[in-house]
Amino acid sequence: MSTSKYIHTVLNGTIQSLKSVIPIEMDVKTPSLMAQPFEQQEMGVLIGMIGDLKGRIIIDSVPEVFSKIGNTMFGMPLEGEMLESFTGELGNMIAGNLCTFVASNDIELDITPPTVVVGHAKLYGFEHAFRLPVSLHNTGDMTIIVTIDEED
Repeated sequence: MSTSKYIHTVLNGTIQSLKSVIPIEMDVKTPSLMAQPFEQQEMGVLIGMIGDLKGRIIIDSVPEVFSKIGNTMFGMPLEGEMLESFTGELGNMIAGNLCTFVASNDIELDITPPTVVVGHAKLYGFEHAFRLPVSLHNTGDMTIIVTIDEED
C-alpha cells in the first residue's frame, strides 16, 4: 500500500474515532498540509504511532474545551491533575479507536502511551504533517495534527 493510501486511511480513521469517542456534535474541516514547527499554545496530548506508518497524533486545544468534553462524558467538570489525566486518556481512546479502524483496512498500527503537554511548546522533526480543524458544538475548537515520519 502506498504512503498516500496509508495517510488517507489514517485521516479518515481519525475522523471516525473522534466522532465515536466524543459524544458532541462536531464539524470536521478539510485537512491541510502544514509545515514545521507545530506550535502548541495551551494544552494537548501527543501519541506516537508505530507499525506500517510511523508518526504522531497530537490533539491540541485549550483546557476549557477538554474540561467541557470531560463534563459531557462524565457529568462533572474537570480541572487540575484530573483534567490532565483525562486529556491523556481521551487521546488514548481516540488513538486506540484509530488502530481498530485502520486494522479493518489491513494497516498494522500500534500506539505509544499518551504524553500530555501543558503550556507553549514547539514540535519539530517530522517529514509531513496534516492539520485537521474540529469545531465541537457549544464546546469550542480543537486541532488534530497527524505527523508522518520519513521511511528509513
